[in-house]
Amino acid sequence: MQSGLRTRLLQAFSEAEGEFLSGQKLSETLGCSRTAVWKHIEDLRSEGYELEAVRKRGYRITHKPDKISGNEIQLGLKTEFMGRHIHFEEVVSSTQKIAHSLAGDGAEEGTIVVADQQTGGRGRLARAWYSPKQTGIWMSMILRPKIPINKTPQLTLLTAVALIQAIEEVTGLTPEIKWPNDIMINGKKIVGILTELQAEADRVHSVIIGVGMNVNHTLDQFPEELQAIATSIAEETGEPADRAQVIQAIMKNFEKLYTSYLIHGFKPVKLLWESYAISLNKNLIARTLQGTIRGRAIGIDDEGVLLLETAEGKIEKIYSADIEIQT
Repeated sequence: MQSGLRTRLLQAFSEAEGEFLSGQKLSETLGCSRTAVWKHIEDLRSEGYELEAVRKRGYRITHKPDKISGNEIQLGLKTEFMGRHIHFEEVVSSTQKIAHSLAGDGAEEGTIVVADQQTGGRGRLARAWYSPKQTGIWMSMILRPKIPINKTPQLTLLTAVALIQAIEEVTGLTPEIKWPNDIMINGKKIVGILTELQAEADRVHSVIIGVGMNVNHTLDQFPEELQAIATSIAEETGEPADRAQVIQAIMKNFEKLYTSYLIHGFKPVKLLWESYAISLNKNLIARTLQGTIRGRAIGIDDEGVLLLETAEGKIEKIYSADIEIQT
């Protein structure tokens, strides 16, 4: 099927919201014969779509295959700028690498890079991120905020809130945040966030935010060393999720928070982040490059820095660390 006709056909079904569309209506929408409409319907079926056909009523999609593409993400997307430009690849080394290249070439704010599989996915501290095909969301977002460099860590926390809101919206699950960038469900990690910059000493050119979300993994699909510490939406709900729908929810919630942040600042985001934080008011061990610090987490400051109160009553600022929650 020609990509333009395919997009318009899927758009028509998306706008119909589950209602039947007659062959005549589709013929007029696509500008082709009813015989051609039938052929396009069969093409969709061959791609894994399930369609119901009822005499004198027409067609409707009853099931979509779990596949992601630029078309699938944009159909039904409810944003002004987030996700309106999509660079999709089946397999990449890293969506972050591609996003950095696109940002350097002038890609618009809100552009996203999405892959079905990463062979060299990475998280904080250059750690590998397991990114198999047809299971997760491997994505990078390009932003161009006019903010000082020291404020950019706030965007990691904002992203965490948007991701939690999206997961809640689509699945009903209630994740929690482990500072600074891990999203957890039932004590296991489901999402990681990686924030990188293209900047000069006094100016941010772009912020590249990478998101790795475990969506439809089963437990046995995780490497053995991850099975005790990682989970997925499918593992927690007992059923697979539509990855394109999850991305759409991420885009919608992120755009709303980000737009508000640029107008009203970090305080509203901070309050939301703290409401989801698993580590607040708990005793933590923070392992930093400078050493190990123990204390009670009392919050984050306006730069998103974790504040620990030690046994001696001293407030320690934690900029980067591996965090262990003491039980």
